[in-house]
Amino acid sequence: MSKKENNHKQLRSKIDEEDVKQYVIDRFKDIKKSKKIKDLVKFQTMNKYMIMVHDQEELKIMGKLVASHKKKELSEIIKEYEMHLKLALKSNPTVKKHINVLIHIFGYFLKNLNQYEKEKCFEMLKEFREEKTELGEILAEMNPIIFRFDKTYLANQTYFLLYSTLQHELSYNLLNIKISKI
Repeated sequence: MSKKENNHKQLRSKIDEEDVKQYVIDRFKDIKKSKKIKDLVKFQTMNKYMIMVHDQEELKIMGKLVASHKKKELSEIIKEYEMHLKLALKSNPTVKKHINVLIHIFGYFLKNLNQYEKEKCFEMLKEFREEKTELGEILAEMNPIIFRFDKTYLANQTYFLLYSTLQHELSYNLLNIKISKI
């Protein structure tokens, strides 16, 4: 194994699924303290793909909860949302779930890619399915495309923050730091 591969594996081992889950739960605790619907909406937006990779059905329920803020008390919404967030995070991501999320993400800019770039995207998915490449490498490849097509909504996703190879060391440090702005 080359030094670069070994370093990559060491970075990869720093963040496991329990760290990812704890990071999301800790960010939600900040939302509970703020007691503002705009913060809950922002949390839902930033964590869409992170939640989707765990449980797509719970994500739908949580989206409906956030949308119901004019019909229900915020305290009730937050309580229900937390319950569904914890349920969602009990389910672990699988290769199939990650591929589903990646396809959703590719959908934001696939029509703007040339044929070679489209083939490259599908080749990356195939290699990931066959465990020949890691998720972080695919996300790192996507980063320039996201900015090229001005899809910064995606760049703000915790899914990219926590799983992208280029950001593993930064992400690990962020797990221990409270972010004041969500």
